[in-house]
Amino acid sequence: MSTGTNETAIQRFGSRVSDVVERWMPSPFLFAVILTYVVLVAGVVIEGASPVAMAGYWRDGFWVLLTFAMQMVLILVTGYALAYHPWVQRFIAWLTGLPSDGKQAVVLVGVIAMVVAWIHWGLGLIVGAVMAREMGRQAHERGLSVHYPLLCVAGYMGMGLTWHWGLAASAPLLMNTPDNVFIQQGIVDGLISTSQTIFHPYTLALTISGIVYAAIVLYLLSPPEEATEPITEYVPARDLGSAATDGGVDEGVGDAVDDAEPETIGDRVDNSRLLGGIIALTGVVLSVWTFVQQGLGALNLNVVNFLFLFLGLALFTRPAAYQEAFADAIPATSGIILQFPFYAGIIGMMNASGLSETLAEALVSLSTPATFPVVAWVTAGIVNIFVPSGGGEWTVIGTTILQAANELGVPAGQATVAYAVGDAHTNLFQPFWALPLLGITGIRAREMFGYAVTMLLLLIPFLAVALTVIPY
Repeated sequence: MSTGTNETAIQRFGSRVSDVVERWMPSPFLFAVILTYVVLVAGVVIEGASPVAMAGYWRDGFWVLLTFAMQMVLILVTGYALAYHPWVQRFIAWLTGLPSDGKQAVVLVGVIAMVVAWIHWGLGLIVGAVMAREMGRQAHERGLSVHYPLLCVAGYMGMGLTWHWGLAASAPLLMNTPDNVFIQQGIVDGLISTSQTIFHPYTLALTISGIVYAAIVLYLLSPPEEATEPITEYVPARDLGSAATDGGVDEGVGDAVDDAEPETIGDRVDNSRLLGGIIALTGVVLSVWTFVQQGLGALNLNVVNFLFLFLGLALFTRPAAYQEAFADAIPATSGIILQFPFYAGIIGMMNASGLSETLAEALVSLSTPATFPVVAWVTAGIVNIFVPSGGGEWTVIGTTILQAANELGVPAGQATVAYAVGDAHTNLFQPFWALPLLGITGIRAREMFGYAVTMLLLLIPFLAVALTVIPY
């Protein structure tokens, strides 16, 4: 990217970081492989484990996250199916027609991505990606100057900031899941309700102020008109299409069944709105009844997946149409499915060698009751680079963080939230969860992650102050 004289200092900073990252960043899969060897060497040097032992830890850990991986895939797929429903896509197309310049476009995509990710991270990731692509397409057609790499980062901001403080947040929901690993270990006496994490005023204040701050930074980072690179620099113009007709489930999903009379009784059953409606209503009612009985404290990973699975069916109504939406969503999870075992292997090496405990204890030992949230944030951010799984990572370092919090008199809920902030924050460096977005937007990781890293750096002073100053 050129750095013209009309660029501000923050715009020049963003463009220079982008140039460096684009030259040096490997592919997401190679990133995982490199991290595997980094952890292996660290285990040998720091913990004194033999290379053969570390390789064995890696092999033994390879499949330990299968259950959690399936939960994460379902969160992503159910969010994807909802995001590609024609009603949602038409609304996205309307939203992306609102901005009158490139800066407004970037801010709008970022705010929507962050808000929706708070509701459901899988939905937020896909909606952010679809909005980024559609905004880029509309800007091309309308002659708006918008920088596509930054637009894609805006679509990823939900994963980089708000998702782990929201309704589908892995660590807070795990703490409220019966018989979770921390209860089994005796680290906590019972469930940590979401009223102490997701819905606590501390967390809500972090969420609102974080969205406002990130929106301002996105606005300031947007390059001047002469330095922008449109979507056509990354996606051929012939491949551009509207959000309502591209990227998986088209606007007529399920409508082909209307045009062609089902030929068999089986076809009629597969496409029965009555059957689909009854199944969907049953699932939604059961979810609502769970909340009526237990309140918002009922939220956990299984409850969230159950609810969004049947909400999707309620929107599509036809079982066959919903199955088609699921099938179209599966390719977006392929990179996650491939790489999750590698990161599980990294978890195995870090846990079995004692490396994760050594790292967490070294960082937490530096904290006081006042500085503990910041230390927990930094600890989570570092570990997330090696273990980009909110719940999986929490099982790695959660014991140390919760024990330290207890010794310092810090509430377990606050410790969990501070960890969650760090885990989300370094997603702006770790490309694992951007894989579905990369597929939808047509951009490569190295082409957008320069601006993601820039956002990561510019968020540091805000998060450090907010975690310390906002009272729990």
